[in-house]
Amino acid sequence: MLVSIENLPFLAGGLLLAYFLVPYLQRSRLRDIPSPSFAAFSNFWLLIQARQGKRFLSVDAAHKKYGKLVRIAPKHVSVADDEAITAIYGHGNGFLKADFYDAFVSIRRGLFNTRDRIEHTRKRKTVSHTFSAKSIGQFEQYIHHNIETFVNQWSRLAQLQANPKTGYASLDALNWFNYLAFDIIGDLAFGAPFGMLEKGKDFAEVRKSPNEPPKYVAAIEVLNRRGEVSATLGCMPSLIPFAKYIPDKFFTEGMQAVENLAGIAIARVSERVKPEVMASNTRVDLLARLMEGKDHTGNLLGREELTAEALTQLIAGSDTTSNTACAILYWCLRTPGVISKLQKTLDDALPKDIDVPTHSMVKDIPYLQWVIWETMRIHSTSAMGLPREIPAGADPVTIAGHVFGPGDVLSVPSYTIHRSKTIWGPDAEEFVPERWSPERLTPRQKAAFIPFSHGPRACVGRNVAEMELLVMGATVFRLFEFQLEQDFPMETREGFLRKPLGLQVGMRRRTAV
Repeated sequence: MLVSIENLPFLAGGLLLAYFLVPYLQRSRLRDIPSPSFAAFSNFWLLIQARQGKRFLSVDAAHKKYGKLVRIAPKHVSVADDEAITAIYGHGNGFLKADFYDAFVSIRRGLFNTRDRIEHTRKRKTVSHTFSAKSIGQFEQYIHHNIETFVNQWSRLAQLQANPKTGYASLDALNWFNYLAFDIIGDLAFGAPFGMLEKGKDFAEVRKSPNEPPKYVAAIEVLNRRGEVSATLGCMPSLIPFAKYIPDKFFTEGMQAVENLAGIAIARVSERVKPEVMASNTRVDLLARLMEGKDHTGNLLGREELTAEALTQLIAGSDTTSNTACAILYWCLRTPGVISKLQKTLDDALPKDIDVPTHSMVKDIPYLQWVIWETMRIHSTSAMGLPREIPAGADPVTIAGHVFGPGDVLSVPSYTIHRSKTIWGPDAEEFVPERWSPERLTPRQKAAFIPFSHGPRACVGRNVAEMELLVMGATVFRLFEFQLEQDFPMETREGFLRKPLGLQVGMRRRTAV
C-alpha cells in the first residue's frame, strides 16, 4: 500500500514516537525509576550531557533531586549507593562491560575495552605480570629519571622567568604535569620519553602504519579530544560508524584524534621493535614485559595486539596522573595550612641532600598519602559511573531495593559517592586530608573510595600510579613553593576522565631546602 504525500508527516511522527517509546516500554521493570528530562526515552539526554563535558554534574544533580536510583538512559540506571559497588563491580557477579566501551576501540580491543569475560581473563593474565611487585620496582628508575628532568626544568624557569618583585615564575602547572606524565608513560610503555619535558612542548610522532612516514601532533590535545568524543559516542554506540559525518567539529576532530592516538602507539612500538634496537635492549619496562606475554594459543603477542595493549597503557597512565597531580596542587593551594604541614612533614622525613626521593623513602609518610587520597576523593578524576550490563540468561538481581534483569545497565557514579555527606560527613565538600587518619576513617568510607574502580575490571596499573604520585608529590612540595595566580576555581571538563583546563600559579625554589 502506497502512502500519500499528505500522510508522510504523520508516518514520520509515528516512527519518531516509536523510536523513543519502544526502548522505554521494553524496560517495563525500570518505569518506576525517575529520570531527568527525556532520559528514560532516549540515549540522547546522556549523550548531550557528555557532549557538553558535564555528565558527572548532571547525573549528580539528578541524584540530588530524585534519590539513589536515576534512569539516565532507557536501559541504564545510575545507582548512588555505596552498598551497590560490590554488587555491580565485584568478583563473581557475572556483569559485563556495557556497549559504552565499543567507542574506545581503535587498533583492536585491549584490556580496557574488551567486553567478553573469557577474553578479558586472558588479557588480564597476559598483562598482570607486567604489574607484578618485581616489575614495578624495576619501573621506578624510569619514573625517577623523568622527575629529575622535571625538577631541572622548573628550577631553570624559577631562575630565568622569576618576577623581580615577587620572586615567582608564572606558569600553567597543568601543562608541566602533562609533560611529566607523558614522558614517564612514554619511557615505561615505549622505551623512551616523548621529550616533552626537555622541549617544554606537547608533541609526538604519529604513523598510520609501521612503514608510513611520520607526522607530528600535539599528543595531549589528541588524548583529550579522543576521550571526549569516545565518552560521548559511548552513550549512543549506534552513532559510531557515522560519527565522522556528523556536522559538528567535536565529532570530526574527535574521530581524527582517535586515529592519531592509535598512530602514536604504532610509531613508538615500530621504533622499539626494530631488530637493531631489540638486539641491544636491556630495558625492563612495560613494553618489555608485554613482549613476554602470550596470546590464547600460547604464542607471543602479535604486533597488533602488542600495540593495542601499549596504547591502553599510554591512555591509562598519562592524563590520569597529570590530572590528579594538578588537582593535588590546586586543592593544597586553596586550603590554608595544608602545604606548610606537608612541607614540614617532608622536611623531617627526607634527606636534605636528595632532590628526588625514592619510593621507599616516601611510601610510609602518612600525611603525604592522605593528601593524595583526599584529592582523589574530592576531585574524582574518574567521575562518571562505569557502566556494567547484566548478561543474557542471568537471574534477576536486587540492588538498592529494586529488581534488575538481563540487558539492564547499572553504574555507580564515583563523583556522587565520593562527595556524599551521608558517607563522608557534613564536611564532604571540603578538602580535609586528616579524614584519612586511622582513628577517623570508617570501614564504610574505605569501601566507598573507588578512584581505581573495583573488582576484576579495576585499574591494573594502580600500584604504578600511586608510586608516581607519591614521588611526584614529595618532590614538588619539598623543593618548590607556590602562590595561586587565578582568582577563580579550577575549571574542569569531562571526557572519559574529569580533567582540569589549566592552573595558573607562581612557582619558585624553596630557600629552606
